[in-house]
Amino acid sequence: MKRPVLTLLLSLMGAASAGADSAHDITMRAAVVPSENCTMGEALEEGAWFQGNAPIMGTEIQVELFHQDASHACEAIAAVMAEMRRIDQLMSPYIETSRLSQLNAKGSDGFVEVGEELFGLINRSQGYSILTGGAFDLTYASAGRYYDFRRGQRPDVSTLREAVEAINYRHLELDHRHHAVRFHHEHVYIDLGGIAKGHAVDNGIKILKDLGIQQAMVGAGGDSRILGDRRGEPWVVGVKDPRNNQAQIVVLPLLDASVSTSGDYERYFVQDGVRYHHIIDPKSGDSAREVMSVTIIGAEATATDALSTSVFVMGVNKGIALIDRLIGIDAIVVDGEGKVHMSEGLMPMTTSNANEVAAYE
Repeated sequence: MKRPVLTLLLSLMGAASAGADSAHDITMRAAVVPSENCTMGEALEEGAWFQGNAPIMGTEIQVELFHQDASHACEAIAAVMAEMRRIDQLMSPYIETSRLSQLNAKGSDGFVEVGEELFGLINRSQGYSILTGGAFDLTYASAGRYYDFRRGQRPDVSTLREAVEAINYRHLELDHRHHAVRFHHEHVYIDLGGIAKGHAVDNGIKILKDLGIQQAMVGAGGDSRILGDRRGEPWVVGVKDPRNNQAQIVVLPLLDASVSTSGDYERYFVQDGVRYHHIIDPKSGDSAREVMSVTIIGAEATATDALSTSVFVMGVNKGIALIDRLIGIDAIVVDGEGKVHMSEGLMPMTTSNANEVAAYE
Protein backbone atom coordinates (compact mmCIF):
# COMPACT_ATOMS: atom_id res chain seq x y z
CA MET A 1 0.00 0.00 0.00
CA LYS A 2 1.02 3.39 0.20
CA ARG A 3 3.44 5.39 2.07
CA PRO A 4 2.72 8.63 3.67
CA VAL A 5 5.80 10.67 3.72
CA LEU A 6 6.38 7.25 2.98
CA THR A 7 9.78 6.17 3.80
CA LEU A 8 10.12 3.43 1.31
CA LEU A 9 11.63 0.51 3.03
CA LEU A 10 12.64 -1.60 0.18
CA SER A 11 15.27 -3.97 1.29
CA LEU A 12 17.09 -1.76 -1.08
CA MET A 13 19.49 -3.16 -3.51
CA GLY A 14 20.33 -5.82 -1.40
CA ALA A 15 22.46 -5.77 1.52
CA ALA A 16 26.06 -5.65 0.67
CA SER A 17 26.91 -7.91 -2.11
CA ALA A 18 26.71 -11.55 -1.38
CA GLY A 19 30.39 -11.97 -1.88
CA ALA A 20 32.51 -12.80 -4.86
CA ASP A 21 30.66 -16.02 -5.56
CA SER A 22 27.34 -14.25 -6.01
CA ALA A 23 28.72 -11.62 -8.36
CA HIS A 24 28.82 -14.47 -10.94
CA ASP A 25 29.46 -14.05 -14.56
CA ILE A 26 26.04 -12.70 -15.43
CA THR A 27 27.19 -9.82 -17.66
CA MET A 28 27.24 -7.60 -14.68
CA ARG A 29 30.81 -6.83 -13.96
CA ALA A 30 31.07 -3.53 -12.13
CA ALA A 31 33.15 -2.10 -14.97
CA VAL A 32 30.18 -2.51 -17.29
CA VAL A 33 28.01 -0.09 -15.33
CA PRO A 34 28.02 2.99 -17.59
CA SER A 35 26.59 5.67 -15.33
CA GLU A 36 27.57 7.36 -12.10
CA ASN A 37 23.84 7.32 -11.24
CA CYS A 38 23.59 3.56 -11.64
CA THR A 39 25.01 1.18 -9.07
CA MET A 40 24.77 -2.56 -8.76
CA GLY A 41 23.48 -4.03 -5.53
CA GLU A 42 22.63 -7.57 -4.64
CA ALA A 43 23.68 -10.12 -7.28
CA LEU A 44 21.78 -13.39 -7.66
CA GLU A 45 22.06 -16.36 -10.01
CA GLU A 46 19.54 -14.87 -12.47
CA GLY A 47 20.65 -11.26 -12.37
CA ALA A 48 21.18 -8.35 -10.01
CA TRP A 49 19.48 -5.32 -8.54
CA PHE A 50 20.47 -1.91 -9.88
CA GLN A 51 19.66 1.48 -8.41
CA GLY A 52 19.87 5.08 -9.53
CA ASN A 53 19.18 8.33 -7.68
CA ALA A 54 19.10 11.92 -8.90
CA PRO A 55 17.72 15.29 -7.69
CA ILE A 56 15.02 16.23 -10.22
CA MET A 57 11.64 17.98 -9.97
CA GLY A 58 12.62 19.44 -6.62
CA THR A 59 12.89 16.02 -5.00
CA GLU A 60 14.95 12.83 -5.01
CA ILE A 61 14.16 10.47 -7.87
CA GLN A 62 14.81 6.80 -7.13
CA VAL A 63 14.82 3.90 -9.55
CA GLU A 64 15.50 0.32 -8.58
CA LEU A 65 15.20 -2.63 -10.92
CA PHE A 66 16.27 -6.21 -11.48
CA HIS A 67 17.94 -7.41 -14.68
CA GLN A 68 20.58 -9.81 -15.89
CA ASP A 69 22.47 -7.28 -18.01
CA ALA A 70 24.18 -4.30 -16.40
CA SER A 71 24.31 -2.15 -19.51
CA HIS A 72 20.62 -2.61 -20.24
CA ALA A 73 19.70 -1.99 -16.60
CA CYS A 74 21.66 1.24 -16.42
CA GLU A 75 20.33 2.41 -19.78
CA ALA A 76 16.82 1.81 -18.45
CA ILE A 77 17.53 3.85 -15.33
CA ALA A 78 19.01 6.64 -17.46
CA ALA A 79 15.89 6.62 -19.64
CA VAL A 80 13.68 7.12 -16.60
CA MET A 81 15.85 9.97 -15.34
CA ALA A 82 15.71 11.61 -18.78
CA GLU A 83 11.93 11.40 -18.71
CA MET A 84 11.83 13.02 -15.28
CA ARG A 85 13.97 15.89 -16.55
CA ARG A 86 11.77 16.28 -19.62
CA ILE A 87 8.63 16.56 -17.48
CA ASP A 88 10.36 19.02 -15.17
CA GLN A 89 11.26 21.24 -18.13
CA LEU A 90 7.64 21.09 -19.27
CA MET A 91 5.75 21.48 -16.00
CA SER A 92 7.95 23.25 -13.48
CA PRO A 93 6.68 26.65 -12.29
CA TYR A 94 10.28 27.49 -11.37
CA ILE A 95 11.65 27.20 -14.92
CA GLU A 96 10.81 30.35 -16.90
CA THR A 97 10.81 28.54 -20.22
CA SER A 98 8.45 25.75 -19.15
CA ARG A 99 5.03 25.64 -20.74
CA LEU A 100 3.49 25.92 -17.30
CA SER A 101 5.41 29.12 -16.60
CA GLN A 102 4.33 30.53 -19.95
CA LEU A 103 0.72 29.75 -19.09
CA ASN A 104 1.05 31.43 -15.70
CA ALA A 105 2.57 34.50 -17.37
CA LYS A 106 0.02 34.85 -20.17
CA GLY A 107 -3.06 32.88 -19.17
CA SER A 108 -5.05 35.86 -17.94
CA ASP A 109 -4.55 37.58 -21.30
CA GLY A 110 -6.17 34.83 -23.36
CA PHE A 111 -5.80 31.22 -24.43
CA VAL A 112 -2.30 29.76 -24.26
CA GLU A 113 -1.53 26.55 -26.13
CA VAL A 114 0.22 24.21 -23.72
CA GLY A 115 0.54 21.02 -25.73
CA GLU A 116 -1.27 17.72 -25.42
CA GLU A 117 0.52 16.29 -22.39
CA LEU A 118 0.29 19.31 -20.10
CA PHE A 119 -3.26 19.99 -21.26
CA GLY A 120 -4.21 16.40 -20.48
CA LEU A 121 -2.86 16.63 -16.94
CA ILE A 122 -4.58 19.97 -16.31
CA ASN A 123 -7.79 18.47 -17.64
CA ARG A 124 -7.45 15.45 -15.41
CA SER A 125 -6.75 17.75 -12.46
CA GLN A 126 -10.03 19.51 -13.13
CA GLY A 127 -11.71 16.13 -12.84
CA TYR A 128 -10.18 15.63 -9.40
CA SER A 129 -11.33 19.13 -8.44
CA ILE A 130 -14.91 18.17 -9.27
CA LEU A 131 -14.59 14.77 -7.59
CA THR A 132 -13.27 16.28 -4.35
CA GLY A 133 -15.49 19.35 -4.21
CA GLY A 134 -12.54 21.65 -4.78
CA ALA A 135 -10.18 20.10 -2.22
CA PHE A 136 -7.84 19.41 -5.11
CA ASP A 137 -7.28 22.64 -7.01
CA LEU A 138 -4.33 23.65 -9.15
CA THR A 139 -5.08 27.31 -8.47
CA TYR A 140 -4.13 26.85 -4.80
CA ALA A 141 -0.78 28.20 -5.96
CA SER A 142 -2.33 31.66 -6.33
CA ALA A 143 -1.73 31.79 -2.56
CA GLY A 144 0.82 29.00 -2.20
CA ARG A 145 3.44 30.90 -4.18
CA TYR A 146 3.66 33.53 -1.42
CA TYR A 147 4.96 31.03 1.15
CA ASP A 148 8.68 30.42 1.51
CA PHE A 149 9.17 27.38 3.73
CA ARG A 150 12.94 27.57 3.70
CA ARG A 151 12.92 31.12 5.01
CA GLY A 152 9.88 30.73 7.22
CA GLN A 153 7.87 33.38 5.38
CA ARG A 154 4.11 33.57 4.78
CA PRO A 155 1.87 36.11 3.04
CA ASP A 156 0.47 39.04 5.04
CA VAL A 157 -3.28 39.33 5.55
CA SER A 158 -3.98 41.61 2.59
CA THR A 159 -1.86 39.57 0.18
CA LEU A 160 -3.55 36.35 1.26
CA ARG A 161 -7.02 37.86 1.00
CA GLU A 162 -6.38 38.95 -2.60
CA ALA A 163 -4.77 35.62 -3.49
CA VAL A 164 -7.68 33.56 -2.15
CA GLU A 165 -10.04 35.34 -4.54
CA ALA A 166 -8.02 33.84 -7.39
CA ILE A 167 -8.26 30.28 -6.03
CA ASN A 168 -11.00 28.44 -7.88
CA TYR A 169 -10.56 25.72 -10.46
CA ARG A 170 -13.56 27.21 -12.29
CA HIS A 171 -11.33 30.15 -13.20
CA LEU A 172 -9.68 27.85 -15.76
CA GLU A 173 -11.19 27.51 -19.22
CA LEU A 174 -9.97 24.64 -21.37
CA ASP A 175 -10.02 24.53 -25.16
CA HIS A 176 -9.83 20.81 -25.95
CA ARG A 177 -9.46 21.27 -29.68
CA HIS A 178 -6.34 23.40 -29.46
CA HIS A 179 -4.97 22.11 -26.13
CA ALA A 180 -5.14 25.63 -24.80
CA VAL A 181 -5.99 27.13 -21.41
CA ARG A 182 -6.92 30.59 -20.20
CA PHE A 183 -7.57 32.14 -16.80
CA HIS A 184 -10.70 34.06 -15.89
CA HIS A 185 -9.05 35.93 -13.03
CA GLU A 186 -5.98 38.12 -13.43
CA HIS A 187 -4.23 36.77 -10.32
CA VAL A 188 -4.62 33.06 -11.05
CA TYR A 189 -1.43 31.02 -10.78
CA ILE A 190 -1.35 27.24 -11.05
CA ASP A 191 1.04 24.54 -9.90
CA LEU A 192 0.86 20.82 -10.67
CA GLY A 193 2.84 19.87 -7.58
CA GLY A 194 -0.01 17.67 -6.36
CA ILE A 195 -0.12 15.48 -9.48
CA ALA A 196 2.92 15.97 -11.74
CA LYS A 197 5.27 13.70 -9.79
CA GLY A 198 2.74 10.89 -9.89
CA HIS A 199 2.42 11.41 -13.63
CA ALA A 200 6.20 11.27 -13.97
CA VAL A 201 6.39 8.07 -11.93
CA ASP A 202 3.75 6.41 -14.12
CA ASN A 203 5.68 7.44 -17.23
CA GLY A 204 8.85 6.01 -15.70
CA ILE A 205 7.20 2.64 -15.09
CA LYS A 206 5.87 2.59 -18.65
CA ILE A 207 9.37 3.19 -19.97
CA LEU A 208 10.71 0.29 -17.91
CA LYS A 209 7.94 -2.02 -19.11
CA ASP A 210 8.66 -1.07 -22.71
CA LEU A 211 12.31 -1.98 -22.11
CA GLY A 212 11.37 -5.42 -20.83
CA ILE A 213 11.93 -4.74 -17.12
CA GLN A 214 9.60 -6.87 -15.00
CA GLN A 215 10.58 -5.98 -11.43
CA ALA A 216 11.19 -2.38 -10.44
CA MET A 217 10.34 0.61 -8.30
CA VAL A 218 10.24 4.25 -9.40
CA GLY A 219 9.91 6.92 -6.74
CA ALA A 220 9.68 10.71 -6.75
CA GLY A 221 9.63 12.05 -3.22
CA GLY A 222 6.39 10.86 -1.63
CA ASP A 223 5.14 9.10 -4.76
CA SER A 224 6.21 5.63 -5.79
CA ARG A 225 5.07 2.85 -8.06
CA ILE A 226 6.09 -0.78 -7.89
CA LEU A 227 6.32 -3.10 -10.89
CA GLY A 228 6.01 -6.81 -10.20
CA ASP A 229 7.33 -8.50 -7.09
CA ARG A 230 10.76 -8.57 -5.46
CA ARG A 231 12.10 -11.92 -6.66
CA GLY A 232 9.13 -13.92 -5.41
CA GLU A 233 8.42 -11.73 -2.40
CA PRO A 234 6.37 -8.53 -2.03
CA TRP A 235 8.08 -5.20 -1.80
CA VAL A 236 7.96 -3.89 1.76
CA VAL A 237 6.91 -0.29 2.29
CA GLY A 238 6.88 1.42 5.67
CA VAL A 239 4.49 4.24 6.51
CA LYS A 240 6.37 6.81 8.53
CA ASP A 241 5.22 8.23 11.84
CA PRO A 242 4.77 11.94 10.99
CA ARG A 243 6.23 13.03 14.32
CA ASN A 244 9.02 10.48 14.67
CA ASN A 245 11.48 9.96 11.83
CA GLN A 246 12.72 6.74 13.39
CA ALA A 247 9.32 5.07 13.69
CA GLN A 248 6.74 3.58 11.35
CA ILE A 249 3.04 3.26 11.96
CA VAL A 250 2.41 0.54 9.37
CA VAL A 251 4.50 -1.79 7.24
CA LEU A 252 2.90 -2.85 3.97
CA PRO A 253 3.67 -5.71 1.57
CA LEU A 254 3.02 -4.55 -2.02
CA LEU A 255 2.90 -5.97 -5.54
CA ASP A 256 2.17 -3.95 -8.69
CA ALA A 257 0.91 -0.93 -6.77
CA SER A 258 1.40 2.80 -6.31
CA VAL A 259 1.70 4.62 -3.02
CA SER A 260 1.67 8.35 -2.36
CA THR A 261 2.05 10.20 0.91
CA SER A 262 1.28 13.79 1.73
CA GLY A 263 2.57 15.02 5.09
CA ASP A 264 2.85 18.24 7.05
CA TYR A 265 6.46 17.47 7.95
CA GLU A 266 8.03 17.61 4.50
CA ARG A 267 8.21 21.38 3.93
CA TYR A 268 7.15 23.50 6.85
CA PHE A 269 8.04 26.05 9.48
CA VAL A 270 6.54 26.87 12.88
CA GLN A 271 5.67 30.47 13.73
CA ASP A 272 3.99 31.57 16.96
CA GLY A 273 3.23 27.94 17.71
CA VAL A 274 1.47 27.36 14.38
CA ARG A 275 2.77 24.90 11.78
CA TYR A 276 2.74 26.28 8.22
CA HIS A 277 3.34 23.64 5.54
CA HIS A 278 3.06 23.26 1.77
CA ILE A 279 -0.33 21.50 1.58
CA ILE A 280 -2.66 24.45 1.10
CA ASP A 281 -6.42 24.42 1.71
CA PRO A 282 -7.89 26.14 -1.37
CA LYS A 283 -10.71 27.62 0.70
CA SER A 284 -8.42 29.59 2.99
CA GLY A 285 -5.07 29.80 1.24
CA ASP A 286 -3.61 28.60 4.55
CA SER A 287 -2.12 25.22 5.43
CA ALA A 288 -4.64 22.40 5.99
CA ARG A 289 -4.30 21.23 9.59
CA GLU A 290 -6.86 18.53 10.38
CA VAL A 291 -4.42 15.72 9.65
CA MET A 292 -0.66 15.10 9.82
CA SER A 293 -0.27 12.68 6.94
CA VAL A 294 -2.20 10.78 4.31
CA THR A 295 -1.05 7.72 2.42
CA ILE A 296 -2.98 6.46 -0.58
CA ILE A 297 -2.53 3.05 -2.20
CA GLY A 298 -3.79 2.29 -5.68
CA ALA A 299 -2.85 1.13 -9.14
CA GLU A 300 -1.37 4.28 -10.68
CA ALA A 301 0.71 7.04 -9.16
CA THR A 302 -1.06 9.92 -10.90
CA ALA A 303 -4.23 9.00 -9.03
CA THR A 304 -2.60 8.28 -5.67
CA ASP A 305 -0.65 11.54 -5.86
CA ALA A 306 -3.75 13.65 -6.47
CA LEU A 307 -5.84 11.77 -3.92
CA SER A 308 -3.28 12.01 -1.11
CA THR A 309 -3.34 15.79 -1.45
CA SER A 310 -7.13 15.80 -1.70
CA VAL A 311 -7.74 13.66 1.39
CA PHE A 312 -5.23 15.72 3.38
CA VAL A 313 -7.29 18.84 2.65
CA MET A 314 -10.67 17.13 3.10
CA GLY A 315 -9.80 15.71 6.51
CA VAL A 316 -10.49 12.33 8.07
CA ASN A 317 -14.25 11.88 7.69
CA LYS A 318 -14.82 13.37 4.23
CA GLY A 319 -11.52 12.02 2.95
CA ILE A 320 -12.07 8.42 4.07
CA ALA A 321 -15.66 8.56 2.79
CA LEU A 322 -14.35 9.54 -0.64
CA ILE A 323 -11.77 6.76 -0.69
CA ASP A 324 -14.36 4.18 0.35
CA ARG A 325 -16.32 5.10 -2.79
CA LEU A 326 -13.40 4.49 -5.13
CA ILE A 327 -12.69 0.95 -6.28
CA GLY A 328 -9.09 -0.17 -5.93
CA ILE A 329 -8.02 2.69 -3.68
CA ASP A 330 -7.14 2.59 0.03
CA ALA A 331 -6.01 5.19 2.53
CA ILE A 332 -4.13 5.50 5.79
CA VAL A 333 -4.69 8.83 7.54
CA VAL A 334 -2.95 10.13 10.65
CA ASP A 335 -5.14 12.80 12.21
CA GLY A 336 -4.06 15.90 14.11
CA GLU A 337 -3.91 13.95 17.36
CA GLY A 338 -1.77 11.21 15.90
CA LYS A 339 -4.57 8.64 15.65
CA VAL A 340 -4.44 6.31 12.65
CA HIS A 341 -7.52 5.88 10.43
CA MET A 342 -7.88 3.47 7.51
CA SER A 343 -10.29 2.99 4.64
CA GLU A 344 -12.73 0.09 4.75
CA GLY A 345 -10.36 -2.56 3.58
CA LEU A 346 -7.71 -3.64 1.20
CA MET A 347 -9.45 -3.47 -2.14
CA PRO A 348 -8.37 -5.05 -5.41
CA MET A 349 -5.71 -2.80 -6.90
CA THR A 350 -7.18 -2.25 -10.34
CA THR A 351 -7.37 0.75 -12.61
CA SER A 352 -11.17 0.80 -12.53
CA ASN A 353 -11.15 3.61 -9.99
CA ALA A 354 -10.06 5.86 -12.85
CA ASN A 355 -13.50 5.49 -14.42
CA GLU A 356 -15.18 7.89 -12.01
CA VAL A 357 -12.63 10.60 -12.61
CA ALA A 358 -12.60 9.91 -16.35
CA ALA A 359 -16.28 10.80 -16.45
CA TYR A 360 -15.29 14.41 -15.78
CA GLU A 361 -12.55 14.57 -18.38
